[in-house]
Amino acid sequence: MGSRGVEIAVRNTMPKTVSVDEVRTLLGQGAQLVEVLPLQEYEDLHLPGAINLPLKELNEDSVKRLDRDRAVITYCWNHQ
Repeated sequence: MGSRGVEIAVRNTMPKTVSVDEVRTLLGQGAQLVEVLPLQEYEDLHLPGAINLPLKELNEDSVKRLDRDRAVITYCWNHQ
């Protein structure tokens, strides 16, 4: 993940950037890790344990894969 932050959204709050250490803590507490890039990019490289929910395909049905009782950490690799 490098030194860049990761966007997370806590129930009823706006997304915020968190540090890598905070991501590790959240994952240790059972947070879900979600890669939002297209499937091909997810297949090329993703963090261990991450699931793929492409941003362009997010809808009411696709997010049913997520556990509403657990925090969600979303990320994407930005190679720019």
